[in-house]
Amino acid sequence: MQGMESCEIALRVTPRARANEIAGERDGVLLVRVSAPPVDGRANAAVCRVIAKRVGVGMRSVTVVQGANSRDKVVRVEGIGAGEFRRALALGQRDGRGKHRAP
Repeated sequence: MQGMESCEIALRVTPRARANEIAGERDGVLLVRVSAPPVDGRANAAVCRVIAKRVGVGMRSVTVVQGANSRDKVVRVEGIGAGEFRRALALGQRDGRGKHRAP
């Protein structure tokens, strides 16, 4: 069935950053910065929002499956395969201020 794909992505999260953004990739790990503090799951929720917005899925389609209390996390994205996820990251490389960002 189409739409039943999912992928799991390794992340390195920087909480309390100036902006919410995908900052690039290092050694196969996606670098994500969020302005939320790592308190009461706020940074995890912000990570899910950033990923969902960037790849065009609903926030409920993105869940932290490993590392909820760590900077190093694994998130599962439902409804999109790994290849489609990578393509979505390569698209829309501009942030809200019109500046280019690394995929």
